[in-house]
Amino acid sequence: MPTPPPFITATRLGETGRVRHGFFSRDGGVSRGIYASLNAGIGSGDDPAAVTENRARICSALGATAIVSPYQVHGASAVEVTACWPDEARPECDALVTVTPGIALCILSADCVPVLFADTCLPVIGAAHAGWKGALAGVCEATLEAMAAYGSRPGDIVCAIGPAIQQASYEVGPEFAQRFLADDPKSRTFFRPGTGDRQHFDLTGYVHRRLGRAGVGHIDRLDIDTCTTEAYFSNRRRTHRGEPDYGRNASVIVLSP
Repeated sequence: MPTPPPFITATRLGETGRVRHGFFSRDGGVSRGIYASLNAGIGSGDDPAAVTENRARICSALGATAIVSPYQVHGASAVEVTACWPDEARPECDALVTVTPGIALCILSADCVPVLFADTCLPVIGAAHAGWKGALAGVCEATLEAMAAYGSRPGDIVCAIGPAIQQASYEVGPEFAQRFLADDPKSRTFFRPGTGDRQHFDLTGYVHRRLGRAGVGHIDRLDIDTCTTEAYFSNRRRTHRGEPDYGRNASVIVLSP
């Protein structure tokens, strides 16, 4: 049996007693080259057999019976998961919610913000992919609404914000900032001056505030910069290096059987 891939956890999610979760790095898989080694990205150009094996290792590491991911589109839709689907039939959405034990909800990222959700009172979990477009459109709030359909209340939910690009690495243009300021002038606090007319955006902080304003009971924030840490895949880093593609990190949560 292969050694389970390493992962990190968030304190409060681990204390709920009814979920297992993990934020996986790029270590512990079988992929090679630019995808080395735990590439969980179904949509990447990696060998599909290697991705399948990597995802099986992730699933096994958390004791899940199956693992599902959406076809992420940088939107704000959440889908309820009641059964597994084949990879080619993945729903187009950026958040998943379930009350079904054993099915691991897997969000893929390579700089965007992964968020894992768990209700401390009810067996309800969720996972969201919050890139800047999805975060601005309300993907975190959509996840909470989908959980509410099962009776969850925001104050009973704990969240964990996983590894993502951090402010020092996320330089953006003035038109980017205007999108956020037009939506909420108070978003200015998440921008600081860069070179010339460029600014640095705190996407993780922005997601944190959106979750807090939605009434989430507790939010853990790991603050690991995927762009500067070679242990994680990063789309921005591969762009700087001129690499043709990139792997995806897995952030996973599962209800215990």
